[in-house]
Amino acid sequence: MTEHGQRLTSDAPDRSRERLARAALSRLMEPQDAAGLALVQASGAVDGLRIAIGELPPGPGLEQEVASLLVDSGVSSAGAGLAAALRRWAPRIPDLAPERDLATMQRLGGRMIIPGDPLWPTQLADLGLHEPLCLWWRGHELEFPPVRRVVALVGSRDSTSYGASVTGDFAYGLGQRGCTVVSGGAYGIDAHAHRGALAGGTNDMPTIAVMAGGIDRYYPSGNEDLLRAVANQGAVIAEVPPGSAPTRYRFLQRNRIIAALAAVTVVIEARWRSGALNTAHHAESIGRAVAAVPGSIHSANSAGCHRLLRDGGAVCVTDVGEIAELAGSSGEALVGEKETAASDHDGLTLEDLILLDALPVRSTSSVEKLAVVAGLSTESVRAGLGRLGLLGLAVSVSGAWKRSGKQG
Repeated sequence: MTEHGQRLTSDAPDRSRERLARAALSRLMEPQDAAGLALVQASGAVDGLRIAIGELPPGPGLEQEVASLLVDSGVSSAGAGLAAALRRWAPRIPDLAPERDLATMQRLGGRMIIPGDPLWPTQLADLGLHEPLCLWWRGHELEFPPVRRVVALVGSRDSTSYGASVTGDFAYGLGQRGCTVVSGGAYGIDAHAHRGALAGGTNDMPTIAVMAGGIDRYYPSGNEDLLRAVANQGAVIAEVPPGSAPTRYRFLQRNRIIAALAAVTVVIEARWRSGALNTAHHAESIGRAVAAVPGSIHSANSAGCHRLLRDGGAVCVTDVGEIAELAGSSGEALVGEKETAASDHDGLTLEDLILLDALPVRSTSSVEKLAVVAGLSTESVRAGLGRLGLLGLAVSVSGAWKRSGKQG
């Protein structure tokens, strides 16, 4: 990485150095890595990268500033400081090649955007410390629509015919009103949202898909044609660089971007424990409006929607006009006291979940290789494997590790 560091600290224009640094940092760090984002906020992206790869000592003053930023953002200080983060990032340093990643995007007809670019969605600043370092973008290069013109439609992957019909109607109707529909590109409700928006869209960016993995590959493969159409008529974006796998952790983290882009997040169908509820909780946490569509009391696919409505976290909506009204007011004064979101991690810490994603199912992997894949220090990997082993989620075979059959 020394060669890259020399390039980054050369006499290249400041904006180019900033872009190259953020591209490298997006591969070095997992999404919403609080210590990394605090480091960038405290020292800037270029010096932040130099510190992260060991070319520049952080100094006690910076370490204290990072710690203060973490505390101010409500991040637990236990294991979240800069020293621990430097150990966590170390295994990924040899694989950094930001010029290659940027060239890949150029070859695909896409680009990487950073805060301050004309394309950058300014509403992401509402995420505070957790605003993405950058976005990898495939699609129209148009100014991002204002937040009041953006609506997120989310829900179950195994949607029912009722959910598909409602989503299609809502997306088409919102498109006819000139709104941009944001969703996650997945099967089920997401796919119906994108299709409806493409059919009804009257603006230059009818729909946007926010992906959990690298946008060099359209995922899931069954939605490839749909996602190509989204990129051709709207945009497909991600905060992780090309080649990144769409892990469960990254799905959860990209949900905050979906929530922040839109004035209102509408949950159309969601089971009791659902990623769509995670998106709704992100929206609540930054003061966005949340709406839910009621369903049959006999349908498990609507249990999560009814939960949101009963707990007071969502407004009931039954037609496009109600959604447009919420979006137009940006949902102000509609979100009450924030409730602590129910954990989607089943008792696992974020590091445990990242490690679990990195574990192979059939073959085995060494601690050192897992450290590179997961972006964790070897010490954290060993400790995490111990916890996963006790929970029956990981097994050791001749000193190497894999997932156990217990993990569904």
